[in-house]
Formats: sequence, structure tokens, C-alpha cells
Amino acid sequence: MVPHSARRALPAVLCPQRTPLCRISPSLQSMRRQLAVRTRRLIDTGVFTTPTAAPTRAAPHGPDRSVVRMLLGLYLADGPVEAINCVAQTNHRHRCPRPVLAPDGPAGSWRLLPVGPRGELVLPEQTMAVYDLSRLPHAEQRRWRIQRCPAHATTHGAADLAPAGWQFFDPLLHAQHLRSGLPYRPVHGSGER
Repeated sequence: MVPHSARRALPAVLCPQRTPLCRISPSLQSMRRQLAVRTRRLIDTGVFTTPTAAPTRAAPHGPDRSVVRMLLGLYLADGPVEAINCVAQTNHRHRCPRPVLAPDGPAGSWRLLPVGPRGELVLPEQTMAVYDLSRLPHAEQRRWRIQRCPAHATTHGAADLAPAGWQFFDPLLHAQHLRSGLPYRPVHGSGER
């Protein structure tokens, strides 16, 4: 017998529109993908209509939430690359206001990468804009993953005041964050458009 609280949470876990807050099993991930595909087919054929949402404003310098490639994976950030802040605690017991993207440090580059759920074939004409850190040294990628500015990356005694804002990126679950074009402005001299 499934507890009542678990029965109420089950639709949230299965809903392909929502991002799960906990780890889910491969069978649930498969079910979410199947529901997403079926819902998309019903919407495309006009059988099912979705409520219209109020238009959201895009951030002035890029997508609302950036997809970042680091440490052999794709991650969805809480916001644009330029707005990702350090999560470390300062000496005054406040959250560090410095960005993770250091203006004088090594920067990643924006690239167009193929889109596709893990383990499935990818159509070559489907691409998305990704901020690629994979060419940076491992220590720099790890600094991004733990979401710390260069000053706090080596400070072992500083506690985190907030959890790192990364989610594993899944193109089916996070389809609203897919951007097919590169940002019109490169990030800190990445040299690519």
C-alpha cells in the first residue's frame, strides 16, 4: 500500500513538465519520456490543448537558464552563465556576491551541440546552445560544479550558504530551456559566436 503523501507526489514525479526534486529510477525516467512524447503527439494533432501561459521576458544577454557542459555531463543552471553566483559564505556570514565566471580567469565557449535524450539516437539537424567548459582543466570544471568563485575555490573552511544550482540536463524534461542559436554576445572573450 502506497502512503497518501506518496500518492499525491507521484503525479509530480511523472509529469514531464516538472523537474523532479529527487533521484528517480530508470523505469520512472522511461515513463516520463513516454508521457512527454505522447503528450507532444496529442498537442501536435490538436487532440489536447494546453493552457496559454503569460509570455515570459527573456534575459537581455542570453537564455533564461543556460545549459553548461562540464565534467563529462550537461547541466542546467539556475540562470544565465553571467548570473551564476558563488555559494560560499563570506567572513561576514553572508553569501559571496562574486560570479563563478571570473572576468580574468579561463572562460568556456558557446557551442551548438546535438540534442537528444541520453542513450537515444540524435537527429543531426537538432542542435542547442551550450556553454562548453570541457576544454578547461579538471580543477576549473570542478570549481564551476561546486559553484564557487576563484577566491573561494581554494578556501576549504568556508561553508556553503546555498546548494549549487545545477540540475542534470534532460532535453525532454527541460525542453523549454533549449536554445537553437548562440547568444548574440560572447561571454568574456570566448571568441566564438
